[in-house]
Amino acid sequence: MIHHQDRSATAKSTTEPLLWSLFAAGGMVAALLIPVLIVFTGFVLAADVVSFNRLDDLFGYFLVEIVLFGMAVLVLVHAAHRLRFTLVDLGLKRFDRPIAAMCYGAALAGSVWAIIALFF
Repeated sequence: MIHHQDRSATAKSTTEPLLWSLFAAGGMVAALLIPVLIVFTGFVLAADVVSFNRLDDLFGYFLVEIVLFGMAVLVLVHAAHRLRFTLVDLGLKRFDRPIAAMCYGAALAGSVWAIIALFF
């Protein structure tokens, strides 16, 4: 009889898969959606295709604010994860925990700032 050991008892719990999935989502947002937002707010507004008041009204909708907040959080987590692993790869592996705390703490602080900027 073959005994199967319980993998949940031996597997180490980690947040690494969650962070990598947020990294991937943030990279997608940074690569695909942020340039669209830059073109829309920078060039379309500068060319007077859309008035500032109309754009301000659009960004005032709650759903748009939620989407902008989500984009900001994903890009911040992406940047934090990339910076953390870049520093570790540069030879600072022994400082991985403090680096992670600083990077993800900065992403959290940026997320709080995004909440304040968008909703208050």
